[in-house]
Amino acid sequence: MSTATGPIPERAGRQRFDAAGRRVLLVCVAGGFTTLIDQSVLNTSLPALRQTLHAQPAHLQWIVAGYSLAFGLALIPGGRLGDVKGRKWFFVTGLALFTAVSLVSATATAPEVLIAARLLQGVGAGLVNSQMIGTLQDVFDGQLRARALGMYAVTGSLAFALGPPVGGLVLAAAGPELGWRLTFLLNLPFGLATLLLAVRHLPAPRPATRHADLDLLGLLLVGALTLALMLPFVQPPGWAGWLAFGAGALALLGALVGWQRRYARTGGHPLIHPALSRSAPYALGTATAMAQFGSSLAASLVLTMFLQDGLGLSPMGAALVSLPSALAMAAASALAWRVVQRLGRRTVTLGMTGSALAMLLSGAVAHWAPAAVLPWLLALLQLLSGASVGLMGSTNQAYVLRHAPAEAAGVSGAILQMAQRIAAAVAVSALSGVYLRETAGGGGHRSAYLAASLVCAAVAGLAVLASVFAGRAAGPERTPEGTAPVRRGRTAVR
Repeated sequence: MSTATGPIPERAGRQRFDAAGRRVLLVCVAGGFTTLIDQSVLNTSLPALRQTLHAQPAHLQWIVAGYSLAFGLALIPGGRLGDVKGRKWFFVTGLALFTAVSLVSATATAPEVLIAARLLQGVGAGLVNSQMIGTLQDVFDGQLRARALGMYAVTGSLAFALGPPVGGLVLAAAGPELGWRLTFLLNLPFGLATLLLAVRHLPAPRPATRHADLDLLGLLLVGALTLALMLPFVQPPGWAGWLAFGAGALALLGALVGWQRRYARTGGHPLIHPALSRSAPYALGTATAMAQFGSSLAASLVLTMFLQDGLGLSPMGAALVSLPSALAMAAASALAWRVVQRLGRRTVTLGMTGSALAMLLSGAVAHWAPAAVLPWLLALLQLLSGASVGLMGSTNQAYVLRHAPAEAAGVSGAILQMAQRIAAAVAVSALSGVYLRETAGGGGHRSAYLAASLVCAAVAGLAVLASVFAGRAAGPERTPEGTAPVRRGRTAVR
């Protein structure tokens, strides 16, 4: 009987994790859950936080999107450092920073203090997550690697979906002002427990023997490029600023490409492995992940704002509307490998299509349905949304990372996550801005939610297209060593 921990089908005589492998997997899953649930819990707390701290819309955008900005900036340097110097103590350092600064977030008395704390939390979370995928790829091979990566991806998806219900429960129990502070304090017990497990059970640092160069200029160029891409969405700069940031991003991209080629010609090991830059399936799969992550995170945030500000629901009521998404995501993640067995990469396309449809229908229902039945209809559509994300999230990650060479395990996973974080910062800032501007302009909460949902659905539609092209670029499907072939009809594809 197969387990439901990953997207790849397995033979009846499957490999099993040994005791040491289970402990490593537990640490990585716990670290991922602790750092990834943080942002989705915060979504439910935003209205209470805004009222308590008298935060302006610009403050809210920095509080939410600044975390993704710092998270994204830390990922590739963290992944490269882990590849070269070993991963354990970077993981521990990042998690210690994330956990300690959670206390600062919980006790903030001004929005500027909370913004600074969120930026530091993002750095810690980025350092942690850049080590986790690399660690799983270092420790496990073949079938076990696919299962471990699948478990990590499923955990991230569940953390994303469980955040709003958890936040709603805390706010309902403790009240708005104390409740949003407690949502940050939730990080402390999880973070401390994971720290102890990491110190004890993560493998001792084993620096890479194939190369020991960090490509410092490459790291600086990637960091500057990430900042140029994300910052204008976190803090919109006006038309002249948009042009300046766009020109700067193009210049930095050209400089990065030129430097990577030159560095490789001189015998160095460039930050972005040549196999990654030449792989169309890796690039298109990453684009799919970007569009899915950005649109889903933005849709969740805007839904929470609409339910509380537009419909007047309590945080607990808003959480109950979001709860079906978490339940459906858990069920779909558990069954995803069975769907992959029949459909292969088309599972990702199917999941993204369902996600886009859920966003489109949510906007239409919110605009035209009677207020009395609207929460029930939105909760029903959250079932479709959660099932769609659960179906494709870990599946897409497994297919993307299949194209990563072992010596770039940390960086390949970091690039994938950084791309998702860029998308999150862009989508959250842009879509919350669309919603807030529409309501401030007198358009009403229903019209604002419809406009934001249409944009989210369009972004999810781009992910569908990227998924289709990724499948075509990958050619015939092959499963990792130790797993069964993907079957279509009567033909087994190896």
